[in-house]
Amino acid sequence: MIRLLVSILVFVINTIYRDRPYPRFYVLETVARVPYFSYLSVLHLYETLGLWRKADWLKVHFAESWNELHHLLIMESLGGDAFWGDRILAKTTALIYYWIITFLYFIKPRSAYHFMELVEKHAYISYHKFLTANEVELKAQTPPVISIRYYRDGDLYMFDEFQTSHTPAERRPTIENLYDVFVAIRDDEMEHVKTMQACQKANAQLSFKSPHTLEMKIVATKFDVDVN
Repeated sequence: MIRLLVSILVFVINTIYRDRPYPRFYVLETVARVPYFSYLSVLHLYETLGLWRKADWLKVHFAESWNELHHLLIMESLGGDAFWGDRILAKTTALIYYWIITFLYFIKPRSAYHFMELVEKHAYISYHKFLTANEVELKAQTPPVISIRYYRDGDLYMFDEFQTSHTPAERRPTIENLYDVFVAIRDDEMEHVKTMQACQKANAQLSFKSPHTLEMKIVATKFDVDVN
């Protein structure tokens, strides 16, 4: 079922947006944010009912949605949302997928994470192909202001938070042209893949922590401080 859902999404996007990269990425990023909203909704419900409190999971998934939001803002700055038909398709698809993933996450969290792993893998491949085919053109264009604010000049706490394979401040993209922006977005998608894989591990409920929580524990261990 998971692969079928992803295949349908990929087929629709690839067919309709074969020669329209920015609207394609706009739709992809609109939909890509939704599963993280689903995870947050269910996690908040569990906590409200007193069944499960996972603050680190909430932090990481919100940071993932924050990252996808900035991908979306970048695509909008490039005109990806200019046509009303693209906006309707993106939002309708996002609404449908929200309820599907919310239900799936409620009954089988690993499958919901596997869904997002596959979606993010597709996004990585799509951006990589786009970069390969348009390198010269992209390097000649200036980066959108929003990309500079997010990747270079802003508060990078949230940027570090979703990358569970890195320690905070370890990864800092270079943003000098539009090519660099798409490289950063492509690499973000692989970081999402790694985080989704981490969430699916058998011992994830006990071992999964946000990068900043792990950093605090390392510092606390070094100075023999109890952070719990």
